[in-house]
Amino acid sequence: MAFNSLFAWFIKKRVHQIELFMKYPSEVQQEVFQKLIDESALTRFGLEHGFSAIKSIKEFKAAVPIRKYEEFKPYIDLLRNGEQNVLWPSRLKWFAKSSGTTDDRSKFIPVSKEALEDCHYKGGKDLLALYCHQKPTARLYDGKTLVLGGSSKINTFNEEGYTGDLSAIIIRNLPMWVELRRTPSRDITLMDNWEEKIEAMAQATLHEDVTVLSGVPSWTLVLLKRILEIKGTENILDVWPNLELYMHGGVSFKPYRDQYKRIIPSSTMNYIETYNASEGFFGIQDRLHSDDMLLMLDYGIFYEFMPLSELDSRSPKTIGLNEVEIGENYALIISTNAGLWRYMIGDTVRFTSKYPFRIQVSGRTRHYLNAFGEELMVENADHAIEIASNKTGASVREYTVAPIYMDETARGAHEWLIEFDRSPRDESMFNEILDQELRKINSDYDAKRAFDLNLKKPVVREVPQGTFYSWLKSKDKLGGQHKVPRLSNDRKHVEEVLNLLATTA
Repeated sequence: MAFNSLFAWFIKKRVHQIELFMKYPSEVQQEVFQKLIDESALTRFGLEHGFSAIKSIKEFKAAVPIRKYEEFKPYIDLLRNGEQNVLWPSRLKWFAKSSGTTDDRSKFIPVSKEALEDCHYKGGKDLLALYCHQKPTARLYDGKTLVLGGSSKINTFNEEGYTGDLSAIIIRNLPMWVELRRTPSRDITLMDNWEEKIEAMAQATLHEDVTVLSGVPSWTLVLLKRILEIKGTENILDVWPNLELYMHGGVSFKPYRDQYKRIIPSSTMNYIETYNASEGFFGIQDRLHSDDMLLMLDYGIFYEFMPLSELDSRSPKTIGLNEVEIGENYALIISTNAGLWRYMIGDTVRFTSKYPFRIQVSGRTRHYLNAFGEELMVENADHAIEIASNKTGASVREYTVAPIYMDETARGAHEWLIEFDRSPRDESMFNEILDQELRKINSDYDAKRAFDLNLKKPVVREVPQGTFYSWLKSKDKLGGQHKVPRLSNDRKHVEEVLNLLATTA
């Protein structure tokens, strides 16, 4: 096929460029930094922070404080109200909607034309280039790519401004060469009702020659299981015999790996992880059998790394690539070609290698639960606990939450171990209010709970008074400096508590 030959030419060209930033990482990042500063000097933000006078990264750090979303929100509100040239010189009209902030149900991340073309789309092309570089015989473009995005409703909030999930923004702006090989149709892909969307996608792709899958592991698994049900088989290769690649990201793949291997029993099936967020495309798994990702350095993003010991500092210090240490966790700080300046996105990363720089996403700067893409924050959980307690006469002493992962027969859920000082008058009412409040205040949790399709109602277990004290004591962690972890992305803490209860019963 002619397209495969054309793509082979692109691969060779792009792989050479990637090898250059792998060899000269600091120099490439210096170029990115200077270009960002120069292009934004006359923006409102650039004028306020004296960009035209900044000649070094050191001066940049002195002039621009590190900000979280709450501190950036006034600038973003100006953009959403129609003002331009605030954070970035080109016209900004797209805003990726993502939950997780303290004060708002959702946050709105600006997505510029440059961010789409030179970051998000470039990341997608690079993923395929790196894959085909390792698999020269790959015939990806002889078939179709099935893309399963998130909630895809686009909301217009002024005449030229739009908000939606990043996946919706990307799909609505895809270049023609991608659109031609994607399935299903855009109308189905952008459906907002997830129950209807999964069914429509399953029916529309049953008879396509799908060679590539792309999406979040939990939701993709829901789709694949529906397709298997319709087809009456347990092997997805009975549906798509030429399937060879799954590109995934958003949540950890570890809990799902065995399930994918079970329904795709092929030694030639490959899995590639990406680190792609609303704020930017940061990493690609460049080696098929590794568990880390190459940090992409020429996407219009300038990186800084904050040691976790600096998180609570009034003037936190950050370091560059040349100072990071393998195995250490760092909060990720970015400045981007969409106008995010020294922005703390909330993720922590751990370096697995230097020269080239490869990373793993190690967690969040705050406790969170994101086993299914729900982005549940401690603030959300505390609020829901408070409301449920007030309405049912309960008083909660301690609690911890962990995921119950999907398997062949059951959907996922959150398991809450709660130690009450005063039990609720009605346990079922407490559980119902807890779920309702979480859905009210967290749009991502609400989306995952839709129709019980991906995430069931919380499983709440009351534990005897004194349980968490005994658990902390068993770990030699009594004392004010030790706290019961509220949210976890694995079941380590919950299983320890349950095992303790079983041995003392």
